[in-house]
Amino acid sequence: MNASRLCLLLTLLLSLSLPAAEADAPQIYLWPAGAPGARGTEDHDRPSVTPFPASPAAIAAGPVGAVVVCPGGGYGGLAGHEGKDYALWLNQQGVAAFVLKYRLGSHGYRHPRMLEDAARAVRWVRSHAAEYHVDPKRVGIMGSSAGGHLASSLVTHFSAGEPSAPDPVEKESSRPDFGILCYAVISMGEVTHQGSKNNLLGADPSPELVQLMSNELQVTPQTPPCFVWHTWEDKAVKVENSMLFAAALQKNGVPFDLHIYQNGPHGIGLRDKAPFEHAHAWTRDLAFWLKERGITR
Repeated sequence: MNASRLCLLLTLLLSLSLPAAEADAPQIYLWPAGAPGARGTEDHDRPSVTPFPASPAAIAAGPVGAVVVCPGGGYGGLAGHEGKDYALWLNQQGVAAFVLKYRLGSHGYRHPRMLEDAARAVRWVRSHAAEYHVDPKRVGIMGSSAGGHLASSLVTHFSAGEPSAPDPVEKESSRPDFGILCYAVISMGEVTHQGSKNNLLGADPSPELVQLMSNELQVTPQTPPCFVWHTWEDKAVKVENSMLFAAALQKNGVPFDLHIYQNGPHGIGLRDKAPFEHAHAWTRDLAFWLKERGITR
């Protein structure tokens, strides 16, 4: 066998050995004909999910859990390390992941467009559960920073599906079965992140809108179980955000884990790349929580 053929064969074998999620998955537009309230037809006007299916080994044991992942970015951008990196980690736990590209304040969007996008994503995953070997009763949402605000918005502002809707996606409930909130913006009040608030609500929102989107005030007994974590050192999004949300969960009898770690700046993500020698402890704690709740095996 000549050298060129050997090189080609080795490349092919390597590509076949990689997990499917490592390939660049195509984004799937949540509203193929255009999202409600779209300001144009550019890519940033078209919310989408990028699927990272569970591995064949995970699927072989039966339907898997799924997570819609909402990257942070102050409602003005989308942080890649809080999207694809999380999705690949979830795949390692035997979970299917769907990274959400939601509309942003930097492109002229305001509430409720971001929440509409997150709700549609959860409905879309349930509607396509069979295609991705997902258990539609184990579909959660995860978000970091402003993406955590979006995730906390959906666990407190969900709605049932419309059985008579002509669109099959809209027949599904948007209620997540669980939430994962990573150093999340929760409140639009005194402890808020001002940039996220401005991008979401505008420069001068009404007191009623501020209260509506202060999610610590919107928790009910119907809010799903949540895993909440933050770092004490976070200077961008105050740790009080997570503490207020956990207190509201406790008051309403909603099961939760709350982890406050001392070390770590805002936006640390998995913290599994140089100069760090190992992933942050939150991933270990989350893996335990997912298994305890029956989301993973």
